[in-house]
Amino acid sequence: MLPIIIVLARPEKSKNIGSVCRAMANSDCAELRITGNASDYDQEEICRLAIHADNIWKTARFFEPSVEGLRQAVYDCAIVAGTTRRMGEKRKSWGMAPEQFASFAFEQGAGKAAIVFGNERTGLTDKELDICSLAINIPSAQNFPSLNLSHAVQIICYELFRKFSPRKYGYEKISMQEVTLLSEKINEYLCLAGLFRHAGKEDNQRFMEEIIGRAGMSKKEAARFEKLFKKLAYIKTKKE
Repeated sequence: MLPIIIVLARPEKSKNIGSVCRAMANSDCAELRITGNASDYDQEEICRLAIHADNIWKTARFFEPSVEGLRQAVYDCAIVAGTTRRMGEKRKSWGMAPEQFASFAFEQGAGKAAIVFGNERTGLTDKELDICSLAINIPSAQNFPSLNLSHAVQIICYELFRKFSPRKYGYEKISMQEVTLLSEKINEYLCLAGLFRHAGKEDNQRFMEEIIGRAGMSKKEAARFEKLFKKLAYIKTKKE
């Protein structure tokens, strides 16, 4: 079984969810999480489009259709990748191609990885993408860049399926929840050191989450990393 979680953020059409289930099953991916209300979707249409992959829908987990709901949907994941074709200062500064992400995901330590797909019409919002530690960009024609939701899922799952080979790792990566907590602690130590007297705290928090999320730290490494910043803050405040 592919150790990947597919997360659909606020999907609109039931038929797209059904097609996503089928695309996931093609690559032996079975865990689906949705930020949306199950009652808002047409189960009959989903199962019809899913063909023999309707069990993925029936075992899907649902979360509130909001930014906080998305945060809860990926809280236990070590890697959270958001799919987007738009980059920029307010979004991720760069993104991986699907095959690059496949190599990255499985060359790191063990731990859950989630791939987040946005709403069919609008994609992921800036705030939703902020929750993700990295971005995935699927190359497509410049004059027609948009992909059907299930096609995007199929492409990325296929690359992951090709790359995946079950094996044991020497350590387990910290979860996204632990990444966020570590980033917050580091930011507080930097505040104590006087780094954010005027502005920049929020941007640095996001930066730290992205860097630490991509690093794939073990619990021991994370504890040592935190201790380093704690010492720096102590030295700075002691001098003052």
